[in-house]
Amino acid sequence: MLHDLKLDEIFVLDIETVPCVGCHDDLEEMLKELWEHKCHALRREKGWISHAGHIAPLPDHLHAASLFEQAGIYAEFGKVVCISVGRFRYAPDGQLCFSVKSFYGHNERQLLQEFSEAISQRPHFRLCGHNGKEFDFPYLSRRILINGLPLPAHLDVAGKKPWEVAHLDTMELWKFGDRKSYTSLSLLAAMFGIPTPKDDIQGKDVARVYYEENDLPRIARYCQKDIITTARLLLKFRGDEPFPDDAIRYANEETVMLRRS
Repeated sequence: MLHDLKLDEIFVLDIETVPCVGCHDDLEEMLKELWEHKCHALRREKGWISHAGHIAPLPDHLHAASLFEQAGIYAEFGKVVCISVGRFRYAPDGQLCFSVKSFYGHNERQLLQEFSEAISQRPHFRLCGHNGKEFDFPYLSRRILINGLPLPAHLDVAGKKPWEVAHLDTMELWKFGDRKSYTSLSLLAAMFGIPTPKDDIQGKDVARVYYEENDLPRIARYCQKDIITTARLLLKFRGDEPFPDDAIRYANEETVMLRRS
């Protein structure tokens, strides 16, 4: 099936997310209460408390304020700060190239709108990501709706049967039907001899870099490395050689940084 893919009709994407505010104390009172409910469910899910009882007193690392550093992975308590999108292209000499563009900024609604408009220009393209079906695609869909925007056709999967959804997921492809485990992009990159995307920051560092260092370009570079690695991994799965660094084309910096409004 992978050999039948039209590479130049694939969007490879990755997103970076952070908690909706810089710290737990900045949450509105209603959201604080709802986050506490979420934390209670997390504690039970992780086995930190039993279904019948509570830990009293809670250790510091289980308090809602301490757990808030995880809020960015939940679309209801987080926000998108960067979306990187890559496309396979063929040069006139037939060489496979990879074009990269990032949408990033503090105004999430504008960021999502710019992204949606860009991919909507090619509705027949397929989305590809690593763990995209479990995280990136549903997270984007939820945040787009929360921001009052229409879903682009690529993400509008309501009512579709699983086999009708054309999304590609390199982690799912690696499972070969095994539903028991998660395999990181870094591990697969190491297995296939692909340069690691985690040579600067890691996912757990994104919120700190955003709120404390205010360094969105650094987050965008990290996000771009993930889609480049994912694209190379997809080629490896096909039995093809990944494109070299000199085949990567980056959008001009001024075209990707959104207004910080």
